[in-house]
Amino acid sequence: MNPSRADRLQTAAWAGVALALAALFYALSPILAPFAIAAVFAYICDPAVNWMVARRIPRTAAVLLVIAGMGATLLLLLLILAPMIWREAIALVRRLPDLIELLNAHVAPLLRARFDIDFQLDAAVVRTWIAEHWDSAQDLVPVILGQLRQGGLALLGAAASVFLVPVVMFYLLQEWPHILDGLQTVIPRPMLERTMRIINDIDRVLSEFLRGQLSVMLLLAVYYSVGLWIAGLKFALPVGVITGLLVFIPYIGFGGGLLLAILSALLQAEGWPPLIGVAIVFGLGQLIESFVLTPYLVGERIGLHPLAVIFALMAFGQLFGFVGILVALPASAAILVGLREVRTAWLASRIYLGDTPADAPPQ
Repeated sequence: MNPSRADRLQTAAWAGVALALAALFYALSPILAPFAIAAVFAYICDPAVNWMVARRIPRTAAVLLVIAGMGATLLLLLLILAPMIWREAIALVRRLPDLIELLNAHVAPLLRARFDIDFQLDAAVVRTWIAEHWDSAQDLVPVILGQLRQGGLALLGAAASVFLVPVVMFYLLQEWPHILDGLQTVIPRPMLERTMRIINDIDRVLSEFLRGQLSVMLLLAVYYSVGLWIAGLKFALPVGVITGLLVFIPYIGFGGGLLLAILSALLQAEGWPPLIGVAIVFGLGQLIESFVLTPYLVGERIGLHPLAVIFALMAFGQLFGFVGILVALPASAAILVGLREVRTAWLASRIYLGDTPADAPPQ
């Protein structure tokens, strides 16, 4: 068997394995959410564990410290944001008729004059509907809790998933070096060098993107929270943190955060100053993100275009649900590296170069 035929058979075999794994992943996607969440968190936290281990902290203690720190941070964030978001939602419902009247007074005339669009909403109907349903809306939380108590099996499954994440994360972080060594031992020896090079390329792309993007998210969350607070926005902290987290999705994150900030400024009913402050903060934030944070912390050399990120999140979410969203970026990084390998093989192939490599045009 000549080498080229052997390479083709190996490529076909690996393609078959990849398709089989994708089919298995699709079949098991409803139960994979806690494992996918734990794997993503473990990958992100592994450098912190290695840093502690390098300073002679036992790996088990380092893993427990990292998991405890991440859990405390998430819990603190939830305790801070949840009440603020709830209060803002209540304020939005109360102020909705006034916002409709504001749109009718200022936006509707502009649409009619410039685009010949007749835009008019009945604020009185909305005000009446809110007055009729306000008591039931106030009792929404007890109703939801009652439904959760009735759906005991679903609640038990959700609780099990929540507690399963740190358990799976602990074992993954604890056994991470052994997992990597085990994977390396099962790779066929003739393919070891090339396979490890591809795995290292995937790891480089993922580490640069995920850890760099995480740094961008944290810095922008701080920037928007402080900036909106200086601009006089009452809900600066929840809007700023949510905006920073949504930045993970290019364009959509910025637009969603800006919409929340404008809505919060309108709810304050203090005229133009909060709106002008929001415009300044978000304008500067977009410049800082595009020209300072993203090029420095994430880098242009990664190869994951923002549109590719959006498409990957939507496509994998459509195919695999919530689990697909979690693995969209790791899978995209692997696909990106695979496409680079295919391009390299294509440029070196006889089909591209001609009947013989000697027929290739000079580079």
